[in-house]
Amino acid sequence: MPETEVKATISKSTGLPRKRFYRARAHSNPLSDSHFPVPISPSQFDYSLHYPQIFPSSDQVDGSRKVQFADIGCGFGGLLISLSTLFPETLMIGMELRDKVTEYVKERILSLRVTNPGQYQNVSVVRTNSMKYIPNYFEKTQLTKMFFLFPDPHFKEKNHRRRVISPFLLDEYAYVLKPGGVIYTITDVEELGDWMKSCLENHPMFEALTEKELEADPVVKLLSSATEEGQKVARNGGQTFQAVCRRIVPSDQTS
Repeated sequence: MPETEVKATISKSTGLPRKRFYRARAHSNPLSDSHFPVPISPSQFDYSLHYPQIFPSSDQVDGSRKVQFADIGCGFGGLLISLSTLFPETLMIGMELRDKVTEYVKERILSLRVTNPGQYQNVSVVRTNSMKYIPNYFEKTQLTKMFFLFPDPHFKEKNHRRRVISPFLLDEYAYVLKPGGVIYTITDVEELGDWMKSCLENHPMFEALTEKELEADPVVKLLSSATEEGQKVARNGGQTFQAVCRRIVPSDQTS
């Protein structure tokens, strides 16, 4: 991109990219074929490209330090940015299918790193289809938190197979979440909220957090306030529907 075009996309007052240059459709079809590089296995994921200050080269990647938080369908990155400073020692990544939105989040993170030296080095984004490639990025029991904020509701029954929370996909999420890890979901569509809650609570490897646990979790407060979608719902006086569940080990698998 020519230098003049790059400058035009950056706000002079904030130093951050302007969203209007990165607008895209609200959602993408997760079952369609898209073309982007995908690691063959989690060991092939290059941490030095995403966290260059922490891992200056691929040869210096510390195998004991890995991504722990994954924001699935991260949108414009609002939650990631908030989590980055709340958990500065935790590596986290956003996974987004839309190319323009992914580019926006990349530029946003790079700009924040420049204007806030030493901060936001633990956060990154990748363009990928999380409904197909979760096992390519994360090892068994690697993650401690997964986020699904305001996903596409896919209203038509024939399209429910496209929903990012489903009994089949929860098997994959349970694989990459460590026992005690948490899945956070939120939507402003009541039917989808009921669907996600039912899928999670009926799955043998998840159980709902108690009200006391929800109140004590600082992340829960961000679900409705940190994202563009959540802020829009709040401005319009809308309702949100959450389901927050813990990854457990079924009783019949414990010894």
